[in-house]
Amino acid sequence: MAQQIDLGRVRGGKPRLVMIIADPGRESAAAMEWALSHAVVEGDDILLLHVNMPYPYNGAAGGPSRTGSGGSSGSPLAVLLGAGATDAGDQFMEAMRAACRARHPRARVHAERVEPATEGREAKAQTILAESQRRGVELLVIGHRRVSSFLGLRSASGSSRGHDSTAEFLIEHSKCLCVSVQKKGQNAGYLLNTKTHKNFWLLA
Repeated sequence: MAQQIDLGRVRGGKPRLVMIIADPGRESAAAMEWALSHAVVEGDDILLLHVNMPYPYNGAAGGPSRTGSGGSSGSPLAVLLGAGATDAGDQFMEAMRAACRARHPRARVHAERVEPATEGREAKAQTILAESQRRGVELLVIGHRRVSSFLGLRSASGSSRGHDSTAEFLIEHSKCLCVSVQKKGQNAGYLLNTKTHKNFWLLA
């Protein structure tokens, strides 16, 4: 049997803080779906964090997308996954917070927006990294978005531009466990990546 990912669950004592990156896209909603179903346990605190990047911004997971869908019809999460969560303003954040509270009624759920702490291509990733360290996050979850590559170009770090550089940056540099999540169709499961697990397949 394939080795499982150790999510560092701790029951009893100080609550664990789970940060989920909140963006108006299906990738982010699918990552939250995985986190609520497979990672968050009773006693955890949940922080939905959105970085207010200038539009358009193509360097991060969670932009409007038309990939994979799932969820149960009528639930806040199904709305996010089915409609792509492309609403402007606070609507997608409120829907994500409602989905968290519906799945884990006893959890303390916080939703916050922050401004990018730096400028440049890695501004979003660096902001998330700084916030996770400042807040003492123990598990960081981000939707992994596949983006179009052009002639196989690579970034200065050597990673292909056909991959999500924000998720890869966080996996590599986060002191806490960072999991990037891709959903493969409605019932096909999830593709997970961590620093020690690459393309780990988990059935829905």
